[in-house]
Amino acid sequence: MGPRNEFFDTLADQHWAISDHMVDPDLHERLYRACQHNWMLERFRPARTGREHTSSLNSDTRGDSIFWLTAGQSGSATDDFLIWADTLSQEMNRLFYAGLNSSEFHFARYPQGQGYVKHMDTHHSGSFRRISLVLYLNRQWADTDGGELCLYAPDDHQRVIKRVLPPPWKAGCIS
Repeated sequence: MGPRNEFFDTLADQHWAISDHMVDPDLHERLYRACQHNWMLERFRPARTGREHTSSLNSDTRGDSIFWLTAGQSGSATDDFLIWADTLSQEMNRLFYAGLNSSEFHFARYPQGQGYVKHMDTHHSGSFRRISLVLYLNRQWADTDGGELCLYAPDDHQRVIKRVLPPPWKAGCIS
């Protein structure tokens, strides 16, 4: 059984899964460079919360800057990632009857000391988001840097079931 099968088995069992081996290291490196490139070109904007007309800018809630990914906008890394993500969605539809028919992705950068407060990763006005995917592109990260993703129990929103720190990563390898 390979890492991909283990990932889907874990996802089926506990409704969340973590894998350090789903994205090819070359694609990972190219995404990192695409993120850096768009940052240097000042294409990132302060992140907002909410949807469309009801969105708001509140750095006490969410302190990152984001750059939305669309096909053909910033080179082959973005296009290759979107193809990878579409393949993943199709596989989830096949295995879990997930009904995934649209997606949205962005690069996010958090300045030191900023974060995103505890929240449900879906909007109150509907069930538009069924799957959330986090891909860390950080080159170096120590446990003392903080910034972990906290997953909470669905039946007890105070109980943390997993803390996920960005994995240590260097160009060309994912640990």
